[in-house]
Amino acid sequence: METENFGRRIRAYRKLKGFTQETFAKKLNVSISLLGEIERGNRNPSESILEQITQLLQVTIDDLKPKE
Repeated sequence: METENFGRRIRAYRKLKGFTQETFAKKLNVSISLLGEIERGNRNPSESILEQITQLLQVTIDDLKPKE
């Protein structure tokens, strides 16, 4: 469940910043299907991908964590 919420927050911030899934995946140098898996909460991003995500979205890891 937490992974799903984490992915939803990534998707929400991506959309807020105006990235399509395709352009965001290209900037991360990952496939669209991998990004989709992360956003649906079916897969956790690696540390390096997570670092890239936070840099591109200009957020912190804490911003992406679900609020309790």
